[in-house]
Amino acid sequence: MQIHTNNNQKELKSHGDYTFPLNLSDERLSAYESGSFLWHWHTEIELTLVLEGTILYQINDTTYLLRKGDALFCNANTLHTGHMDHGQDCLYFSVTFHPRLLYGFENSLLYTRYVRTICEDSAFPSLRFCADIPWQKNVIDTLYQIYTIHHEDVPAKELKLQILLLQIWDEIFEHRQTVSASFHPVNKQIERIRTILSYIHAHYMEKITLDDIASSINLCKSECCRVFKNQMKESLFNYLLHFRIEQSLPLLSNTDQSITEIAEKTGFSNPCYFTKIFRKHKGCSPTQYRKKYGSDSFISPFSDTGAVPQKTMLEE
Repeated sequence: MQIHTNNNQKELKSHGDYTFPLNLSDERLSAYESGSFLWHWHTEIELTLVLEGTILYQINDTTYLLRKGDALFCNANTLHTGHMDHGQDCLYFSVTFHPRLLYGFENSLLYTRYVRTICEDSAFPSLRFCADIPWQKNVIDTLYQIYTIHHEDVPAKELKLQILLLQIWDEIFEHRQTVSASFHPVNKQIERIRTILSYIHAHYMEKITLDDIASSINLCKSECCRVFKNQMKESLFNYLLHFRIEQSLPLLSNTDQSITEIAEKTGFSNPCYFTKIFRKHKGCSPTQYRKKYGSDSFISPFSDTGAVPQKTMLEE
């Protein structure tokens, strides 16, 4: 499983529907390929409650280590990703809703005074809730109530859920000035990261050079790499390889295309290099992955060993 996005990293999944734009779901990191979900954003607000284990959750350039009982607010239209901490799995409860659920209709008093002021505040991308702070414990307790309602057949469920979300929003609105001072408005670097990610996601199947990516944000190559490393906490080269490997997984498990064909379709000009990088990221060869997760009838015509790997077009 993996999050599906368009070329601008906007998640394509529907979070509820127009009549009640709320999605509640139990999630587990191990259900995602590589124990992580890819960078993405959506117009909805997301609240996360950790039920078991830990998760490294990054929003823009801030990384949170969340443990059991912690919760997190991720504002609308904000880039975020999450992955395992030292291979430990994490079970968490996701509450994703469109702000419209809170304010009813655009330009209402609730929208202009209480919702827009937060959703359009670039200096308030996220907030971690800890149980040792009384008002934040109220938020965590309310999320547990939402979790309970979600798993029980209760009357007037939608009404109760909306009331609880409004209670959480009231706490956030009342206290946001005391916590947002630690953030800065979304700077030009974040917008550059969005552009880089968009470029990679649109062109990963092709031969990408560092010149190509740097040109997309009008920076020199060294500055492009520095900006990416500072914001994303990994090198541009490693991110590209990781993304390409992730795109190869459904091709391995759901098609009978050869390893050579899959390597070419995911931007690896040499199937031996694809196998080498795949083994590094997944701990097994593409053929072994296919045997484990795909049809037993899928047999690769390409051996996983014996050839000299070549570098991709993008150098570290």
